[in-house]
Amino acid sequence: MATPQLDQAFLDDFRTLSTFGATPAHGVERQAATAADGEQRHWLAGWLAERGFTVRYDKIGNQFGLLDLVPGAPYVLVGSHLDSQPLGGRFDGAYGVLAGAHAAWRLAQRWQAEGTEPKYNLAVVNWFNEEGCRFRPSLQGSGVYTGKFDLQATLAITDDAGITVAQALADIGTIDPEGEAPTPAAYAEIHIEQGPELEREGLAIGVVDATWAAKKFELVVRGEQSHTGSTPMEFRHDALLGAALVIAAVRDQADRHADVPLHACVSYLTLEPNSPVTTAREVRLHVDSRCADERVLEQAKADLFAAIAQIEERAQVKIEQVAAHEWGNLAYQSEGVKLALDVVDGLDLPRRTIMTVAGHDSTNMKDLVPTVMLFIPSVDGISHNEREFTEDKDLLAGLRVLVEVVGRMANGELDGAKAAGPGL
Repeated sequence: MATPQLDQAFLDDFRTLSTFGATPAHGVERQAATAADGEQRHWLAGWLAERGFTVRYDKIGNQFGLLDLVPGAPYVLVGSHLDSQPLGGRFDGAYGVLAGAHAAWRLAQRWQAEGTEPKYNLAVVNWFNEEGCRFRPSLQGSGVYTGKFDLQATLAITDDAGITVAQALADIGTIDPEGEAPTPAAYAEIHIEQGPELEREGLAIGVVDATWAAKKFELVVRGEQSHTGSTPMEFRHDALLGAALVIAAVRDQADRHADVPLHACVSYLTLEPNSPVTTAREVRLHVDSRCADERVLEQAKADLFAAIAQIEERAQVKIEQVAAHEWGNLAYQSEGVKLALDVVDGLDLPRRTIMTVAGHDSTNMKDLVPTVMLFIPSVDGISHNEREFTEDKDLLAGLRVLVEVVGRMANGELDGAKAAGPGL
């Protein structure tokens, strides 16, 4: 049972965690494997070790805190990610990691006081590079853990400065080239909603029952460098003009399917040579589109590429897709949804089932083991923004739910549930 002292300890720890990479506008800047990420990882390692967890890193830099309560048994994993977006919010991901750590610790104390033993061990997890901003794509740690991403290929990915994932993780000292990840029995994750629905409806908890499908792909627009002043307009092959038309076409697709809805935008762009007096010879841009209806998502992509053919002719450029990362509209295990709803109802908290629009590490894990994903409200639905905020009462309500959900999972209550199957 939660006590005011335990709740205050959680809030104090969360405020401490929020100091790493803190920005003046009350957000955080701690992209994957940066110095700020390393500092918070080392702080978490100390917190876990002080409470009897064994801290371990695997070959892709996932951070685990193991509570070995049942010799030889697999683990119920619980956690999220600590890395952030540039000038991001302090709740996204970090809340789930710290809530997972406190939940596991409370359960261990409870079982010790009762003289009881669960069926499975517990492992807190801080997944590497969930956000995918410094190193693309996102969900790398859980992607490697679940076998969806190749380890060596992921370690070789570079950031914009040419630093590899392997080097960046070595620089902050949170990778073990020989490290073995714990064997999972099930997985639980709690996260801020990053949308407005729970707050709008006055609800405390969302139990995630399915994901929106997503298609993310990188395009390269190739033109020819020329003088911005002296080159006649009809002779120009302006890659930036081509990119601008692509950006507008992506938004047109979202507007055309607004009633579904379809969420789509261009979210990342680089150009060469990026000179005030030279037209761009090459632009790279990232398209992010998501929808609850996979057929609409497929049609929107087809329509976009039909528009791209016209853009190539108008701007006198060539446009090529060079990378893609996508997942389908798939359900979470119904047994896990039911278990979570039972817990929330037992705590007399207002709730509903909800789809996740954002990608989370749970979208990978649900395809490997029975998985429960929980949401708590986000004020005004703001996320990936320094103004991201969730009330203390909602943080604590979510923690209470997570404790009971993980406890029941550790006692084997999802043993009959099957993995959802490939989602990427």
